[in-house]
Amino acid sequence: MNALLALSRAIDALTERIGQFVIWLVMVATLVSAGNALARWALGASSNAWLEIQWYLFGAVFLLAAGYTLKHNGHVRIDIFYGRLGAKGQAVIDLIGGLFFLLPMAGLLAWLAWPMFMDAWTTQEMSPDSGGLLRWPVKLLLPVGFGLLALQGLAEIIKRIGVLTGALVLQAEAPVEET
Repeated sequence: MNALLALSRAIDALTERIGQFVIWLVMVATLVSAGNALARWALGASSNAWLEIQWYLFGAVFLLAAGYTLKHNGHVRIDIFYGRLGAKGQAVIDLIGGLFFLLPMAGLLAWLAWPMFMDAWTTQEMSPDSGGLLRWPVKLLLPVGFGLLALQGLAEIIKRIGVLTGALVLQAEAPVEET
């Protein structure tokens, strides 16, 4: 169990680093969006490439931060019984959800997205819009994002098994607050 918990901590550390990087992507996306709007308004000039960069950054933020959000308990829950349960009851629900829903869904979506990325990569698919960008970078975000989510899901499963076996006591972390 100690080796699995060490793996879980390593995945958590990777997820945390990626999440901290993605926070900066939010700022970049905001600056690109503001710059594009300012150029369109003040100069009457705009570019499809700048619009697509905004979309790519937006997609990167959501796909790459999904594991980070899971790690920090920030995904939406429909809590009917969960909050009334103790740590072990919550661990059972999280374990079942992770094994039977999260991992299969994230794994399947990553697997299904890979051929789309490979096709875009091999054909050097371009946006059909004038001045548009290559499509493979944004299509790569799909398998990478869902792969990272599955990896963090594995870490969460290991932690829940640790709770159930008594090898780990999870600190109660409040869900991520909206700002």
